[in-house]
Amino acid sequence: MDLTPLHKRVIALDVHQAKITACSVVEHDDGRVEVTKQDFGAFKRDRRALAQWALQIRPEVVVMESTGVYWKSPFAALEAVGITAWVVNARHVKAVPGRKTDMADARWLATLARAGLLRASFIPPLLMRQLRLVARQRQKLVGMCSAEKNRLLKVLVDAGIRINVVVADIHGASARAMVKALIADKLNRTGFRGGLLA
Repeated sequence: MDLTPLHKRVIALDVHQAKITACSVVEHDDGRVEVTKQDFGAFKRDRRALAQWALQIRPEVVVMESTGVYWKSPFAALEAVGITAWVVNARHVKAVPGRKTDMADARWLATLARAGLLRASFIPPLLMRQLRLVARQRQKLVGMCSAEKNRLLKVLVDAGIRINVVVADIHGASARAMVKALIADKLNRTGFRGGLLA
């Protein structure tokens, strides 16, 4: 299947856990098409090398499939040098007919990108991605804190101490003060206050 090229300089990345296979397709002014394949590792230095290699090619389009979380680090490395990559849906790529069975994934991606047959997924800007990470981490920590508070309540209930009957908010200041008083009283009665905690 012959595809009419829309872009003259394209890079496609086939991203895996331990390796990134890059394929560049460059159409020169004399009509000659040069295809270059390059493999990169998955370490930070390899991603920097990938970004520098991409800069030398000066691509119009860089594409990669959204493979789990593995696309994120090469995307960030390219973004750091001013190249915005397209992250495309793997299902959409597989739905495009005409692939030759012996053609590598990176070469096929480059062919489709060159013909303008791929759509980029929305990737939020860097600042928004960072804020989203902070918000998700906070949400996770709040959930962990709530779980620990509920575990404390269960321990108290198992011990026959029903703070939830006495106070409206079992996680409020009054309830915390009562728990601290119970702990202090236990320490005083067992003699730990003058020993371990003195």
